[in-house]
Amino acid sequence: MSTRVENINKELIEWAIIRNGNDLQEFYVQNPTIESWTKGEKFPTVKQLESFTHKVHVPFGYMFLPKPPQEEIPLPFFRSANKFPTNKVSLNVFQTIQIIKDRQNWLTEYLEELDFPKLEFVGKFSVNDNYKVIVNDIRKVLNIENDWASRYNNWEQALDFITNQIEDAGIIVTYNGVVGSNTHRVIDVKECRGFVLVDDRAPFLFINSADAKAAQMFTLIHELAHVWLGKSAGFDMDKMLPADDPVELLCDKVAAELLVPEVYFLKKWETTQDFKYLSRIFKVSPIVTARRALDLNLITRTQFFSFYNNYIEEYKAKKDRLGSGGDFYATAKKRVSLRFAAFVNNAVKDNQLLYRDAYRLTNMKGDTYNKFVTEFLY
Repeated sequence: MSTRVENINKELIEWAIIRNGNDLQEFYVQNPTIESWTKGEKFPTVKQLESFTHKVHVPFGYMFLPKPPQEEIPLPFFRSANKFPTNKVSLNVFQTIQIIKDRQNWLTEYLEELDFPKLEFVGKFSVNDNYKVIVNDIRKVLNIENDWASRYNNWEQALDFITNQIEDAGIIVTYNGVVGSNTHRVIDVKECRGFVLVDDRAPFLFINSADAKAAQMFTLIHELAHVWLGKSAGFDMDKMLPADDPVELLCDKVAAELLVPEVYFLKKWETTQDFKYLSRIFKVSPIVTARRALDLNLITRTQFFSFYNNYIEEYKAKKDRLGSGGDFYATAKKRVSLRFAAFVNNAVKDNQLLYRDAYRLTNMKGDTYNKFVTEFLY
């Protein structure tokens, strides 16, 4: 006979349901057995309780706490046009931040044990510094020239190049559009374009890969600026506009200048005002070139929003036509970061990390993990 769990806390059950984004009454209509637990009419078996925790994405141990835990994100989350950040995010974003923070905690400790030096550029500047000075320092550290993107045929190549340069500087970059490797739990671009967790040994940048490739480029450099300012943050960047916050506004200026240098843009603007053509020159999204034109007062806000809305509709239609798909291991490479995976692999080989912990840190198991390591790290 199955063991039944009798010390069920109604408050925890209901907290877990609501935390998962469900309407309580609707959930009970669809799951009457779970409602009977909260009324004390029935007691769940351990297996039933485990099944419930998987359904609502809550650790099993939480069910035995005296009261719901206070869960807080370790960074301010900015919404475009808002002055003040929030600490309220969806469960998918919350758990993604947890995954990246877990990786960062492990890597920071590992690098300290190996006596890796601190990264000198982390927090090197403040909100009072000139954005062009910060841009020049970033270029110097990444070893890139003003017109670096013009050497690449398309946005994808330019994004791969700049990602590699950032990782070579000591920063971990991860691209993912779902929680871990769960394709049923998509991270909504409207809520989160990305976030950055700053640390002086192991800064982590997270980019929502569900976003348009060329828009990811702007998010990436915006996050990079946060590292130079030493400020962790998350953001939705609605319509590619920053929150009304001094740090956000400065990071936005840095990203715009690094990707679309003012002097080159103005020169090109004299010959064409076609955002799509300009985007191919600078290897960024047409939205970014439109934003640059707005920043430089070359177009009005009405013109920008009109172009933005039309472009997003086109992009969505094109994405729907193409559908999803892709190579699992190529995707995993972006989700995990080769730099991070290399540290994990070295720790395993040196018997400083158990395989089960390597699986947890990379969201891969057994043969999948071994094939990934063999294919990309040897």
